[in-house]
Amino acid sequence: MLVRDIPADLILFFMLYGGVALASLIACIYLCVRRGNSFAADVTPPVALRRWAAAFFAVSFAGHVWWYLFYIYSGDIHSAGCAVLEMLDCVGILTTAAGMLFAMLQDRKRPLWPVILATIPFAIFEVLHVVYPEGRFIDMATAYILLFYVLFSVYMVFAVRQYGRWLRDNYADLEHKEVWQSHALVIALLLLIVTYGFDSGDLTIGFLVQLIGLVLIGFLLWRIETLPQLTETVSAEQVIAPSPAEEARETTARETHLPTHEKKTFTIPSNIEQLLEERCVGTRLYLQHDLTIQQVAQAIGINRFYLSQYFSSHGTTYNAYINNLRINHFVSLYRETVQTNQSIVAQQLASDSGYRSYSTFSLAFKQRMGKSVTAWMRNTAKEQAL
Repeated sequence: MLVRDIPADLILFFMLYGGVALASLIACIYLCVRRGNSFAADVTPPVALRRWAAAFFAVSFAGHVWWYLFYIYSGDIHSAGCAVLEMLDCVGILTTAAGMLFAMLQDRKRPLWPVILATIPFAIFEVLHVVYPEGRFIDMATAYILLFYVLFSVYMVFAVRQYGRWLRDNYADLEHKEVWQSHALVIALLLLIVTYGFDSGDLTIGFLVQLIGLVLIGFLLWRIETLPQLTETVSAEQVIAPSPAEEARETTARETHLPTHEKKTFTIPSNIEQLLEERCVGTRLYLQHDLTIQQVAQAIGINRFYLSQYFSSHGTTYNAYINNLRINHFVSLYRETVQTNQSIVAQQLASDSGYRSYSTFSLAFKQRMGKSVTAWMRNTAKEQAL
């Protein structure tokens, strides 16, 4: 067939198709070769996340190439070759996508083998489709893989909620650490890609999927490079109460009068509130950017488990506690600034109150005060003017 005989829309589709493949390859090479961060120079993303994302982009590129070659040289959707490619697509996309999504959640390690195991029934349906080329087996394979995506999406909802609770229990600043938006988008797009894979005859859907693919590549690169490595706080699996042996060592420490710095590891104070007031509030430790519960626990000399339990027993979280101190500090700074007739820059006051990001401050302020920063400042200025 001559080029002039090929429909214009098909030519445009393959140009777009090739562009997405090339973008996937570039993204893969970037994540594998580039050591710095082009999106956020001050952020160090998790190494595991970068590797899984590079693998995901590599599988995407390979899939574009082998399906292009398949339709040029064969195009027989009932052949063994087609079944093999479908199995490679399924295992490759599911495994690398799941690995990437799990790597974004840094509260604990999640096993990947159930995902790999879940692809076996799909492979069986594909083999049966080759042996018995009947529509029912390919329909079963399609139904199964879509069911898997639904169940995986449900699992990710609970996993992300658990991750969010872990963040609020351990981190004062949550800017770019939360990932639920990324998961919602990635899962939706992957579901659309799978649907397209089983209904590739519709060129309109093909255009839509390829365009969304370009958006997905850019969004994933941004998400990966702006998600910081969370290493200062121990994982949820490691957060355990001190063992009887530790308590026994504490007793021994008291009896033998060990140095103070050695006692701190095992001390279980009854006056946690007083210690927080002295060593967190009194020293204004809460103004430190990216302050973690582990750092606060070390500063007041207790096991972080007990500090976390203290916040839970008071119906709050570490994040809420630090935000409350910081917002109170902001209010104090603002009132002082108004009284001295100095120029007011809310962003600077927020930074001086411990917030690295103004958007994070704005959200925390509205949750705490019930109104936006601008509205509160306007009302407060009127009150002080009276």
